[in-house]
Amino acid sequence: MALTLGSAAALGVYEVAKKVSVRDNPVAPVLYLNALVCAMVWIPFVIWSAVSADTIPLAMLKVTTLDMTQHAALFLKSLIVGLSWTLAYFAVKQLPISIAGPIRATSPFWTILFATTWLNEHPSSMQWAGIAVTLGSFYAFSLAGRLEGIHFHRDRWVGLMLLATLFAAISSIYDKFLLQTMKLDAATVQAWFSIDLTIILMPLLIYWRFIDPASKPFRWRPAIAGIAFALLIADFLYFTAISQPGALISVISTLRRSSIVVSFLIGIFMMGEKNFRPKAICIASMLIGIAIVTLG
Repeated sequence: MALTLGSAAALGVYEVAKKVSVRDNPVAPVLYLNALVCAMVWIPFVIWSAVSADTIPLAMLKVTTLDMTQHAALFLKSLIVGLSWTLAYFAVKQLPISIAGPIRATSPFWTILFATTWLNEHPSSMQWAGIAVTLGSFYAFSLAGRLEGIHFHRDRWVGLMLLATLFAAISSIYDKFLLQTMKLDAATVQAWFSIDLTIILMPLLIYWRFIDPASKPFRWRPAIAGIAFALLIADFLYFTAISQPGALISVISTLRRSSIVVSFLIGIFMMGEKNFRPKAICIASMLIGIAIVTLG
């Protein structure tokens, strides 16, 4: 629980940094630089682990040598996440963060659905009640979105964010397979996942640079580095939480989405986004649902 809450706090900062970075900026270079910074942080540990793993002071930073099957499994995770990130970045560029964040927060519903179907996890009746409250809150949130002219059932950016959320839920299920079934450690998963992403996202960067010259010029912002470092912290704590014996991905995924509190408050009070009261009520209801799932 403590690891997951720490991950949630960092994830909230990540969502805000992402919104700031893509504002009046093309998505492709922002997305790629995020992946590149993460990879550059982990590459020294990959090399260090291969040359002299015993001299690394913290065991949690050791990156295990993998065979081809394990590399392929991690590359598949990177494909799933790359697709989710691409959809989410384009969506968050167009949507207020106080709308985009809570849509993303519905991923626990999909994660629990997949966990009960594929991993034979069994949420309690109380947890199912929490899921119902969360989904009801999401519907109320869609009504609040109409105050800003965003109609959830026909807005394409909402649709992209929902697709991104679906792929994120699939990635969460796959994380449990990697960390608990394949017995990979958190550092190894995060290191190779970050490195593989730079390969997977390269075609998007090439498309922006050479095929889509009419797009806006790229401008570097410190928030772009902030995306990467917030994500590194959030993912490391998250992967470590999943690797704990008996950890339920259905509960971890739900608790982690309390990150919406951070992104919502910053969106309202620092970015001047509108309709504070109805959004606050919907988010409070979502958090109650998340709490019910966690306590159940």
